[in-house]
Amino acid sequence: MKATHVFLLSVTYLLITSSVFAQYPGWQQKANYKMDIKVDTELHQYDGKMDVMYENNSPDDLNKVFMYAFFNAFQPGSMMDVRSRNISDPDSRVGSRISELPKEEWGWIKDVILTMDGMPCKVTIEETILVVALPLPIASGSEVNFQMSWKAQVPRQIRRSGWMNKEGIELSMTQWYPKFCEYDHEGWHSHPYIGREFHGVWGNYDVTIHLPKRYSVAATGISKKTPEQSKSTGIWHFRASNVIDFAWVADPDFTYETVSVSKDTKMNLVYVPNDEYESAWLELPRFAVQAMRFLNDFVGEYPYPQYTIAQGGDGGMEYPMMTLVTGDRSLPSLVGVTVHEMAHSWFQAVVATNEALYEWMDEGFTSWIESECMEVISPREMTQETVGGAHSYSYYGYIKQALSGNEEALSTHADHYTTNRAYGVAAYAKGEVLVEQLGAIIGEQVRNEGMKKYFTTWSFKHPGPTDFKRVMERASGIELDWYFDYFVNTTHTIDYAIKSINTRKDTSTIVLEKVGTMPMPQDLRLTFKDGTSLTYHIPLVIMRGHRKMNQGEEIALDWPWTNPLYTLEVPTQGKRILNISLDPLLLQADVNRENNKVVFKSVGKQNFERD
Repeated sequence: MKATHVFLLSVTYLLITSSVFAQYPGWQQKANYKMDIKVDTELHQYDGKMDVMYENNSPDDLNKVFMYAFFNAFQPGSMMDVRSRNISDPDSRVGSRISELPKEEWGWIKDVILTMDGMPCKVTIEETILVVALPLPIASGSEVNFQMSWKAQVPRQIRRSGWMNKEGIELSMTQWYPKFCEYDHEGWHSHPYIGREFHGVWGNYDVTIHLPKRYSVAATGISKKTPEQSKSTGIWHFRASNVIDFAWVADPDFTYETVSVSKDTKMNLVYVPNDEYESAWLELPRFAVQAMRFLNDFVGEYPYPQYTIAQGGDGGMEYPMMTLVTGDRSLPSLVGVTVHEMAHSWFQAVVATNEALYEWMDEGFTSWIESECMEVISPREMTQETVGGAHSYSYYGYIKQALSGNEEALSTHADHYTTNRAYGVAAYAKGEVLVEQLGAIIGEQVRNEGMKKYFTTWSFKHPGPTDFKRVMERASGIELDWYFDYFVNTTHTIDYAIKSINTRKDTSTIVLEKVGTMPMPQDLRLTFKDGTSLTYHIPLVIMRGHRKMNQGEEIALDWPWTNPLYTLEVPTQGKRILNISLDPLLLQADVNRENNKVVFKSVGKQNFERD
């Protein structure tokens, strides 16, 4: 074959694969909901009706669908109840409380009647999942209309959803309606609900809620009427476009404040005034606005016209265009939880990875940008400077868990960690470390630019770990398979040591040792008595490249990951060494920093040998 033809075929292949990759898997399901909800606040029950246009954009014909019935988890003997009572470290908000609920405080969804294009569907309720056998398959590329009616009882508030939380908020309506499970290129995701992460189908929501006239409501979406107008009729009507869920909260005593983030985005703060914590809520708007502006600049533009911070729930939980947080907090705590939940609006709500499978891509990435944000917006009176920088708490938490012997791999499904602590450390702390530690491999600036590119490339596409990895590889020109293989799929740890130093007149021979199993490129800094220093970057062979060198840095020969020892000859020109350190910027989660540094205090020979 002629060289010209080979070249043209290669270019064509690259163009095709690049295009496919940028849109992979190239389709998303869509579910547009129109709901009408009538709430009985005396019984804490509601009657629901909805009309859903479901688009099967997949290449497959579907002969069944699955829907969530989250409230069915709040009954004695449910999977959430049994899991909570049998796990060694139960969530204190749940514990044995579900098993002790009187029947009038259970949660349930029942009396489901469902049709597809007017034809009845067979619905089997398997606790938190509705299994729907269809009268006809939904053909690939077609759209069908589902019509549903159901009855629901709102559980006494235990986990996220419910009535009467510990601060007296009447209704926290999250994960409250029959919601279509996601079907994507990996198949159906109908994981039973036990109180952890979830996944969603993008769509448009048109929701009308009927309540007694004394109630106020905040919700996902936009209302064309003011709260006062809606309250006077008891009819609340919200619309939201291109979101993966819909949440709302209601109470007779809510007060509203609205501030402007930009010409395109408003922010609502909704809470019940209380002398003990109202001062924190009055100060919250300035920090919340700063946070959203920071996140717009640091990650990408928030795509929705409003964001609501509402009092409710049992801690802090994110939903599209709003979060529910408990209100009885100090100002630092209120700002911290608000920034974290707001940051989910970029990863959980817009990029929308399947966080049940890849919880670290939501919670970890969110924790990372939360730390970056808090370092910028927090005044001195709110924070205390931390040793090791903004992400040091996550490094500490991850390393402590890794050394405990109880760590579980990031690739574990969110529901299937053996302990709540293993899940929490993996999803939040190790996920945050994974992003921050990339700075040691590809450089912090490139990593930050890569995160922006990831957001813009994969918004509204449900990406997975490989998609994130490939964005970072493109940004850096470095192969990263090894990094994700080790840090996501194993519990191997990083531990590098300075093994020996042999100093002669003009040179020093330094031997480094890979003590831990996980390989990482290394940065080595020598500091001399005259105040000067030398810094070397030692890439790995399997990186097939190296990060951009900073001014004054030297690049050393690549270190094969198979080799436990590495020798480096350093010109010292007769200068006295004060200290030598590995990873001087503390970017790596090295589990033993004691062997990373050698300090010379005596005036004798500058030789060192570690046992």
